[in-house]
Amino acid sequence: MTIAVCPGSYDPVTAGHLDVIQRCTHLFDEVHVLVAVNAAKTPLFSESERVQIIREAVKNLRNTHSNCADTCSCNNAGKIVVSSTTGLITDYCKKVGATAIVKGLRQNGDYEAELGMALVNRKLAGIETLFLPADPILEHVSSSVVKDVARHGGNVTGMVPDNVIPLLQKLFAEQSSDQSNNSVTLNN
Repeated sequence: MTIAVCPGSYDPVTAGHLDVIQRCTHLFDEVHVLVAVNAAKTPLFSESERVQIIREAVKNLRNTHSNCADTCSCNNAGKIVVSSTTGLITDYCKKVGATAIVKGLRQNGDYEAELGMALVNRKLAGIETLFLPADPILEHVSSSVVKDVARHGGNVTGMVPDNVIPLLQKLFAEQSSDQSNNSVTLNN
């Protein structure tokens, strides 16, 4: 059985992430979507929330293929497992018997950033990293862009799975309300 790990912060998961995950299901028997917790970052969503959001978003991925019409039953798609770690990704890979780490690459410099990590992962655990180019339609999508657009009330439809949109709207509405309550009016 071939197992791949698709690590990321997934804060939030985007349509680009889902595209890479779905493509991995055609290459591997099992795909682990791994929420990697970075203590240096302050995420919008907690670790457990991100795991749950991804689980909901990938529910139907294993039964749909881009090369099939609508939903198919060709059984060519691998199983998807969603998990998280606060440790090294390579330790998780060893634990589950993964043969590869898979990362999506956009044209915005992702390669330079990911190459260093790929070399470290190979040195630490002998595990290879495979790079999948982003779908050109989704290349502009990143979690940072999604958060910025949503924070300012913009429409993120098509940039994130449908289950993420109301969560972002609620979160930023609450933050906006909190900021309004903390504002001070100055009189001259």
